Amino acid sequence: MASGSEAEKSPEVVLEWPKKDKKRLLHAVYRVGDLDRTIKCYTECFGMKLLRKRDVPEEKYTNAFLGFGPEDTNFALELTYNYGVDKYDIGAGFGHFAIATEDVYKLAEKIKSSCCCKITREPGPVKGGSTVIAFAQDPDGYMFELIQRGPTPEPLCQVMLRVGDLDRSIKFYEKALGMKLLRKKDVPDYKYTIAMLGYADEDKTTVIELTYNYGVTEYSKGNAYAQVAIGTEDVYKSAEAVELVTKELGGKILRQPGPLPGLNTKIASFLDPDGWKVVLVDNADFLKELQ
Repeated sequence: MASGSEAEKSPEVVLEWPKKDKKRLLHAVYRVGDLDRTIKCYTECFGMKLLRKRDVPEEKYTNAFLGFGPEDTNFALELTYNYGVDKYDIGAGFGHFAIATEDVYKLAEKIKSSCCCKITREPGPVKGGSTVIAFAQDPDGYMFELIQRGPTPEPLCQVMLRVGDLDRSIKFYEKALGMKLLRKKDVPDYKYTIAMLGYADEDKTTVIELTYNYGVTEYSKGNAYAQVAIGTEDVYKSAEAVELVTKELGGKILRQPGPLPGLNTKIASFLDPDGWKVVLVDNADFLKELQ
């Protein structure tokens, strides 16, 4: 008969944790070539707020956090400027971020008239549907989908990543991270399938949009987009669940759970089966860091 401690380590018990945990998407991290230019672009064009900025001269980088609400409740974009580096390769795997707005036409006009972003797809209904969208590109080449939607507590509503095996990715995000599959849509005319995963409804929160293009099993990642961070009530239990799922579906733990030197914020990090990086951050430590 198994002892109590052995029973606690059974796969069933380990995989129960992601279902119970109170996880939340915190921020996406990516690199830009001119931090002040990007801050100006996002605040003037998209209406984001600069939430905080920190310079770390000993490590030669500066961070800025931007979003539509405070970081303790809302998703943010963490921009990283590495001293002296003005250009990055976005690669083919990263897709876009998305911003929900009540009037896509008006936002597109504002972008055209007032800033360093450019409209790459004019506003109008999606092919074969009624949702009005547009696409904008920032000065570093990152794409932003603009989606017409009613009032929402989280306008920064999507991070889109391309994957090589959609069913494998859905299973990974459900089992390892406790996400819910909110919607799946196959578009055979254009040879792709998308899946929306997250912790609440699409119009209430930020979701991960995974895109599978028929027949494409891998993508170049470039060196521009870095990772998403997800808050958790227990970094150790969450990392244990992720490690177990990587053995079944692929991916790997990059950093075992533990406190960051200097900050004492407990984190863990891993790659999903496609090599997309995710950082798990202790919820209570994250709130302390914000203070």
